[in-house]
Amino acid sequence: METLVSGIAAIFTTVAFFPQAMHIIRYRETRAISLYMYVIFTIGVAFWLVFGFMIWNWPMIIANFITFGLSATILTMKLRYG
Repeated sequence: METLVSGIAAIFTTVAFFPQAMHIIRYRETRAISLYMYVIFTIGVAFWLVFGFMIWNWPMIIANFITFGLSATILTMKLRYG
């Protein structure tokens, strides 16, 4: 049951992140987002990813792997394009 619940949560939180990420990637417009928020968020997602591996929870691992990739990309773009 825990895997099912975490799977549903992982799907919703990862899918919710996609529209913002795709907009930023497409238009390279990052002025309106906070650098500090994305630094903290990316670090937090990295820790959730590590935790997913620690408890061997595949939905958590997959969702946080995808979200980490997107947030790291956005963070990189924020640093590059300001």
